[in-house]
Amino acid sequence: MAVQIHPTAIVEKGAELDEGVSVGAYAIIGPNVKVGKNSVIHPHAFLSGHTTMGEGNIIYQFASVGSPPQDLKYKNEPTELIIGDFNTVRESATLQRGTVHGTSKTVVGSKNLFMVYSHVAHDCRVGDENVFANSVALAGHVGIGNRVILGGLCAIHQFANIGDLAFIGGGAMVSRDVPPFAMIQGDRAKLAGMNVVGLRRAGIGLESMKAIKLFYKEVLLQFGVFDERLARLPVDVANNPEVQKLIQFCKSSKRGVVAPRRGADSDEEL
Repeated sequence: MAVQIHPTAIVEKGAELDEGVSVGAYAIIGPNVKVGKNSVIHPHAFLSGHTTMGEGNIIYQFASVGSPPQDLKYKNEPTELIIGDFNTVRESATLQRGTVHGTSKTVVGSKNLFMVYSHVAHDCRVGDENVFANSVALAGHVGIGNRVILGGLCAIHQFANIGDLAFIGGGAMVSRDVPPFAMIQGDRAKLAGMNVVGLRRAGIGLESMKAIKLFYKEVLLQFGVFDERLARLPVDVANNPEVQKLIQFCKSSKRGVVAPRRGADSDEEL
């Protein structure tokens, strides 16, 4: 499976293209870029910096992958962007490398979809199977779990973390941590309830869904001291593996967990 490079493309000396890679017209690939097998680089895409990509990635036209971070402290240090397998980066999306003031690398997992104009800033950590709708913006040092859906035009504050299977509504401005399974809306974004549809799609069992629902109703959708709210949970609910994930997420939050909106829905149909 030979590498295919259009005659007008620029692949600089030192770049490494694995078998089956296709590079379209006028694309530019820098000297420290490694592209995994069977990846497709569409015309006019720009890959630069110390960027390592796994197999089966598709980079569309005018996307910028591995460019310097938008951080005034950055002084052209050889930081990294590491990308897993089978990601799709659509037109004009931007994924930037890390900084020495962070982890020195931005890390993206596998099977993510980055729609038009979406942005992943320096030192972010993105898991697997996430959907970034048009113009989603991650500030620096953001953590995104797995199978998260981020609606169009939403933005995530630097250092905030988004848990697995969360759903961020379009246009939401998220300034605090979002627990797993949450549905988030508004500016500033408030907790509206649990992401029932996402849980169903993930194959979460009914008993776990009931336990999660009770955790949301008694803990996350209430106001007051967290430990006092937590103490109201039955022991079997608190010990549920998915609820344990929620508890650990909340207790480890450094920015504080997003607050519930007034009148949040705690009675979603399962």
